Amino acid sequence: MHAAFPYRIDGRGRSAEPDDEDTYIRQLIEQVLFTVPGERVMRPDFGCGLLQLVFAPNSDELTATLQVLVQGALQQWLGHLLRIDEVQTANEDSTLSVLVRYTVLRTQASGSAAFAHATGAIA
Repeated sequence: MHAAFPYRIDGRGRSAEPDDEDTYIRQLIEQVLFTVPGERVMRPDFGCGLLQLVFAPNSDELTATLQVLVQGALQQWLGHLLRIDEVQTANEDSTLSVLVRYTVLRTQASGSAAFAHATGAIA
């Protein structure tokens, strides 16, 4: 059983499940990216620190740092489920974007997940 993220109760009064495996994998990636290390009491090293970079000046250095942080965190926390094929980061004007391409190890299905940060807001 996989629990949906964010956690919620379904119409039967049970833990809601994601609609499909693609949704579940994207939700796992989202949890790793947007959890600040130290935020989880029982697992203080979980996360990648993406939110700590929200107010950093948008630059090529930030883009390179973000790419390394995302790649490392995803390999550490989801390496048993996914092979991270590519992490692309880009900065244009006030927008920082992250694209993760991956392969699900169990099914060998490829997928991608994209996230963007613009002017202090995560989208």
